Amino acid sequence: MNKIISAAIMTAMLAMTSSAALADAKNPKIGFSIDDLRVERWTRDRDFFIAAAEKQGAKVFVQSADASEQRQISQIENLISRGVDVLVIVPFNATVLNNTVKEAKKAGIKVLSYDRLILNADIDAYISFDNEKVGEMQAEGVTKLQPKGNYYLLGGSPTDNNAKMLREGQMKVLKPFIDKGDIKIVGQQWVKDWSATEALSIVENALTANNNKIDAIVASNDGTAGGAIQALAAQKLAGKVPVSGQDADLAAVKRVIAGTQSMTVYKPLKTIASEAARLAVQLARNEKPAYNSSYDNGLKKVSTVLLKPTPLTKANVNILVDDGFYTKAQLGN
Repeated sequence: MNKIISAAIMTAMLAMTSSAALADAKNPKIGFSIDDLRVERWTRDRDFFIAAAEKQGAKVFVQSADASEQRQISQIENLISRGVDVLVIVPFNATVLNNTVKEAKKAGIKVLSYDRLILNADIDAYISFDNEKVGEMQAEGVTKLQPKGNYYLLGGSPTDNNAKMLREGQMKVLKPFIDKGDIKIVGQQWVKDWSATEALSIVENALTANNNKIDAIVASNDGTAGGAIQALAAQKLAGKVPVSGQDADLAAVKRVIAGTQSMTVYKPLKTIASEAARLAVQLARNEKPAYNSSYDNGLKKVSTVLLKPTPLTKANVNILVDDGFYTKAQLGN
């Protein structure tokens, strides 16, 4: 009799646990750890990501590290203790998350690296735009307008692996010009935290050191481009010196329309955020996502989804309106 009761209890418990597992797969919990929500771009990613994840029945918990590696580590630990099924991480410092990722994996949590590759860690997947291609587009945008002269290279944050990928792409385009002697790199610097203020003072110093003889600036994103253009404007050089960028920030697109910034690179955030949400849910449900690339992060070859960026100049700026990225009123044209 007791055996029959305990067998029945056992069956009921098994049914409960399997239905709980099914419920989790149906409504997975996703922790989204973002480097810095004070940056316009990331707030848009967050909103698109949440909308796409919720459509698939997932619940998203968002944390912003406000550009602090310590804060990001403790926030990720907090998300692990909440028992999320998947962690989606935009790393502030790509090199310090090895142990945190180990903790997540120990807890059976999948880890997706979003836009920036987490290095030397056992992550499950990576999604980004092709950053090397973005770097090529930036250099091409500037060399088209200024194929000769003194170039200054304004890199991204030294803690961000993307900054290095961008530089690789930029140099692929610039090297033949440098080898011919047409382009001379008169200076290059990484910009801490992608800070526009820091970019401003770097370019002020570069202009002073070169008696204003800088013919082009390859800036790695729109924030650093904004700082560079502010420094150029003070010397009445804005619009005369080509400057690249990326992200299609509203202020940058307005500068592209005004002619003070030569180009930016448009990365449809709705695309990356929606694809990342789909990928996160697939990982939670142990489904097999469709990858189209892989990257070596120093520890392993990471399965990767690479998306295609679009160079944006005054000529094709209206695709932002067609895509619903901005309204005509926002662009003021």
